[in-house]
Amino acid sequence: MDLVAALSFLFFGFTILFSLFSFLIYVLRLKPWCNCDVCKTYLSSSWTKDFANLCDWYTHLLRNSKTGTIHVHVLGNIITANPENVEHMLRTKFENYPKGKPFSALLGDLLGTGIFNVDGDHWKFQRKMASLELGSVSIRMHAFDLIMSEIRSRLLPLLSSVADEQRVLDLQDVFRRFSFDNICKFSFGLDPGCLELSLPACKFATAFDTASKLSAERALAPSPIVWKIKRLLSIGSEKELKEAIKKVNELAEGMINERRKAGFSKNNDLLSRFMTSITDEKYLRDIVVSFLLAGRDTVASGLTSFFWLLSQRPEVESAIRAETEKAMGLNQDLPSFQEMREMHCLNAAVHESLRLYPPVQFDSKFSQEDDILPDGTFVPKGARVTYHQYAMGRMEQIWGPDCLEFKPERWLKNGVFVPANPFKYTVFHAGVRICLGKEMALVEMKAVALAIIRGFNTRVVDPNQVPRFSPGLTATVRGGLPV
Repeated sequence: MDLVAALSFLFFGFTILFSLFSFLIYVLRLKPWCNCDVCKTYLSSSWTKDFANLCDWYTHLLRNSKTGTIHVHVLGNIITANPENVEHMLRTKFENYPKGKPFSALLGDLLGTGIFNVDGDHWKFQRKMASLELGSVSIRMHAFDLIMSEIRSRLLPLLSSVADEQRVLDLQDVFRRFSFDNICKFSFGLDPGCLELSLPACKFATAFDTASKLSAERALAPSPIVWKIKRLLSIGSEKELKEAIKKVNELAEGMINERRKAGFSKNNDLLSRFMTSITDEKYLRDIVVSFLLAGRDTVASGLTSFFWLLSQRPEVESAIRAETEKAMGLNQDLPSFQEMREMHCLNAAVHESLRLYPPVQFDSKFSQEDDILPDGTFVPKGARVTYHQYAMGRMEQIWGPDCLEFKPERWLKNGVFVPANPFKYTVFHAGVRICLGKEMALVEMKAVALAIIRGFNTRVVDPNQVPRFSPGLTATVRGGLPV
């Protein structure tokens, strides 16, 4: 027993010393003594005096940078809002800017080897497979049918009951429930029923939210060593994260086992389709949970900002309503897939709201080798380089002097929607890793927006409400959106 105790003491002693040494190296690399204005403001949090959100402060810095690029030395982070730099990272030198191991470590316990958390062969295989599935007409029509069914059977009855009683409703919560029901049915063939009239608590949704939130908050730790030690000791937020992921795993594994027993060849959900070519159950779980993450919070976030902006521009709401009446008439309740494609004003308004409030506000890569960005910025090997979608939507150099205004008409030419260069409009990323679910996400947003605009007048309770975002993988508004 004495030998076992001695070995245990030596092991933990070595672990602690190694962790302290690693932390020291990490701190030295970050230059914590940096005395520049940006680093002093970041470390003291004095930016909070003038800005509601960290992303607004970064936007301010990037708008005032001659190159559209800044350095936050204490974070070892180069942040850019320069479209030429973005194209360089995402297309020209794509191989030099993978997600990298630091990013994969943050989300590894939740996403494992899912498509959004890997590089190299794993990513190429999943990308090819997902491209074939999401690009097929049958899967897109299946997704469209699921969306319309959720709107008709749950969303509209809920909103009607609230409107009849003139009650206040948190639209952000409604959209999160809607998108979770929808993505679960699409990914697993599972209906959690989050948007039923009673708005029930959903254990799976709660566990998934907790796991996403706590995984993202790992990035706020002063060093990766901090959360890794907490995980090793299973304490604090890491203990809570472990419990949340366990619940997610139990449900995912249960669905996979159930599908294997019942057969999956005739089902249209993603899990069933992937099961025809993948036998590794852990790999299946990672892939499907990744799609769950991508399809849930992003759509809900986009819809929340859309209705917040729309409440400030009722004339845009009127224009969309007039467009839908022209395309569909007054008696038809929901549009066909083709009818929605012809609604240019609606499409412009959705794209414009996403420009100002992208669901994913920034994306980071890690340089494999020394490099020089087109604006002349030197990028050392191993450096974190971030392109900031939120800031890019607010750059005068990109969108003109009215860049801070919600103006859907900027997307229309002679009444027809005209898309923007993806390297300046990076809401759906760009280049080799451009979002495969882009069209499906836009269809879901437009279908929900159209159903609400045609049936209801929606106004934000506090017209002066300024969005304040909670820490997380996607932009979630603190306090929701009471309407």
